[in-house]
Amino acid sequence: MPFAAPGRRATLVLAVVAGLVTDAGFPGWGLWPLTFVGVALLFVALGRDSARWNALVGLLFGLAFFLPHILWAYEAVGPVPWVALSLAEAGFVGLFGAAWAWARRGAVIWTKARLQVPVFALLWVGMEEARSIAPFGGFPWGRLAFSQADSPLGRWAWAGGAPLVSGLVVVLGVLLALALLAVRRVDVGTASAHVLLGAALLGSGILLPLDTAPQEGTLKVGAVQGNVPNRGLDSFDQEREVLANHVLGTTALLDQVEPGELDVVLWPENGSDIDPRMDAEAGAAVSSVAQAVDAPILVGTLEYPAGGGRLNISLLWEPDAGPVDSYAKQHPAPFAEYIPMREVARIFSEDVDRVRTDMLPGTEVGLVELDSERLGRTVGIGDVICFEVAYDDLVRDAVAAGGEVLVVQTNNATFGETDEGTQQLAMSRLRAIEHGRATVQISTVGVSGVITPSGALTQETDLFTAEQMVASLPLRSELTPATRFGDALAWAVRGLAVVCTVAGMVGAARIRRADRPSPQ
Repeated sequence: MPFAAPGRRATLVLAVVAGLVTDAGFPGWGLWPLTFVGVALLFVALGRDSARWNALVGLLFGLAFFLPHILWAYEAVGPVPWVALSLAEAGFVGLFGAAWAWARRGAVIWTKARLQVPVFALLWVGMEEARSIAPFGGFPWGRLAFSQADSPLGRWAWAGGAPLVSGLVVVLGVLLALALLAVRRVDVGTASAHVLLGAALLGSGILLPLDTAPQEGTLKVGAVQGNVPNRGLDSFDQEREVLANHVLGTTALLDQVEPGELDVVLWPENGSDIDPRMDAEAGAAVSSVAQAVDAPILVGTLEYPAGGGRLNISLLWEPDAGPVDSYAKQHPAPFAEYIPMREVARIFSEDVDRVRTDMLPGTEVGLVELDSERLGRTVGIGDVICFEVAYDDLVRDAVAAGGEVLVVQTNNATFGETDEGTQQLAMSRLRAIEHGRATVQISTVGVSGVITPSGALTQETDLFTAEQMVASLPLRSELTPATRFGDALAWAVRGLAVVCTVAGMVGAARIRRADRPSPQ
């Protein structure tokens, strides 16, 4: 039966409420069931046939979601970049609204509510994929999957990664919307069927076989959150202060373990604010503390190549041999670690000139090889740096290349007391499930955490504190379906989203607007 779309003003209000409710499902409020409610409200708000109107609805939803969701950008770089980034990401949701209007115009989808469910989900995930790769390499923050670390749906990351989890969130949200619309028609039977189907979908993740047992032994790690002063962009201005804090934190590990008991010590991104290979005093400090704990240290630092620019790099530093392996961040953050179109960007914010030297992208997969004397073999550490945890391919490549555990080295010092660190920790938890790998997120200031291969958080630190964690991580070599086939799934979603949109546009072009059937 047809339903009457809300009035225009009511639709716009509904879109804003939907965006705010969806954000409340993410870390911060952390009420993950609200993501389903937010999607349901958006589905109802997009009930009109006009692509231009639905684009406006999607844009308002996107602004209501992204402005509070990435409020940490305001803390880090100020109001103009924060609003600009929010508007850019909201624009993708606006395109999704238009695409939904076009795709739905095909007579088959228009007249069958059951087909609207998968198509709506497909288009949404296609939109998330698009904004994860463009512009400037994309910005995947705020994907619906990242709200589901504590939800049974999050376990589906094992099967299909973030795209599958986001798609299931949308499916459940649309089922909820259809149930509400059925109640409005006093169709209790249909409403009950949709609710039961949604409940079954939500609980289905519990049935997935998330194995957490060691397959290749265990790795005993110490993780050091050295802390830095809460000075925003100026957090690293004090020469050698950050390095000294992490040296002290590493020494403090000896209150929990004996020298030689740890297989590796993990420092965060920028754990040393000076390249210890180029500065004799810094190198001596790292070697000395590595010898004290009798374990190699994974040191986050910066490298300045002879040809110009800089690299965000992680060094594996042996107690006696010094640096033996390294990984350079492949995906520097645009407008934060490097400035595209600097002259244009300067018009909007003079803060762009605080990034004096643009960061260069690394070219190697995030795999650091640790020669473990205790295990008698080389252990692969899958390493990603900071925002890289949000990018499917970078994490997947690190595991597929031989990563037996995951390490997320990050520096959250510029984001103050915002939710950025907990949002990132939720992503790390989803990645642990997705690839079946124990994961350590280690930050300069927090939030840091130890995560099991099933996504359970076993240790967590506070913000702006100096803390240490010690854990035995199960080493695993088996590849999950998401690791094996995640790239193919992502490309399939992108292609099908385009096909559904174009097919709807072509089909609708053959029918006069007045002759189109009412939406279900």
